[in-house]
Amino acid sequence: MSDDGQFGLTLIAFVGSVFSPYYAWARRQPQPDPENFCALNVALYSRHANRWSMTERGRRHCHRDATQFKIGPSEMHWTGNCLEIAIDEVCVPFPRKIKGRIRLFPHRLFDFSTPLDAAGAHRWGPIAPHATIEVDLQEPQQKWRGSAYMDSNEGDEPIENGFHHWDWSRSQLHDGSTAVIYDMQWPDQPERVLSLRFDREGQVDSFEAPQRQKLPSTLWRVKRNMRSPSPVKVVHQLEDTPFYQRALLQNELLGETVHSFHESLSVPRLVSPLVRSMLPWRMPRRA
Repeated sequence: MSDDGQFGLTLIAFVGSVFSPYYAWARRQPQPDPENFCALNVALYSRHANRWSMTERGRRHCHRDATQFKIGPSEMHWTGNCLEIAIDEVCVPFPRKIKGRIRLFPHRLFDFSTPLDAAGAHRWGPIAPHATIEVDLQEPQQKWRGSAYMDSNEGDEPIENGFHHWDWSRSQLHDGSTAVIYDMQWPDQPERVLSLRFDREGQVDSFEAPQRQKLPSTLWRVKRNMRSPSPVKVVHQLEDTPFYQRALLQNELLGETVHSFHESLSVPRLVSPLVRSMLPWRMPRRA
């Protein structure tokens, strides 16, 4: 998010994209190659207009090693003190460019990972819970600086094998630490909640998550909740899709009033044949 609150940005680099209908269809055959289903998802938010792109590319268009990851014309590489990202993508269904450079400067790198499910088949961990971002885009024209966060998810099985619904949030606290809550729910097993605080000195501590507050459903009727001891305000709806939503909230956490990035995922919606048949309109593929 920019320091002036006018711009926002989300980037997700995928290897074996969990949202890909093409990868889901390929899994009908034994041992599909996840490297053949890579994508860079770019979402730009502003008070005036948003842009969103996610073109999936096959193995011959991609390359990655310990310091770089190339996905078609876009590329990211690690310089030793920052992650540099060159973006050259096209939005769909209305073709508009997203082109420019981004630099992410972690305040501290974390070597932390934890299982999300009871079997340990899905894992998550923040790489840089606190970071500074510099954005310099030519299309659309944007140049700004702000605060950022970077994490990683990995799994040994399709997402539908491990999850039903989750709400995720991350909040920056007044002392510069970051609080993350994973609130996972299943119809046939107990809920699982991870609530962790990452401070600027590298310490990771758990805390007791407050009670669950029900939020209004989105236009696509995606159910969502947020952990807060008091009512929650939706400040800005960033994404609203048939299976997923992202919003900026104002809530209370650990005795503070904070702004939180919040996401909800409905796995049954994601894996429904109807939704998967719709996704290629938003996620074209270059094999």
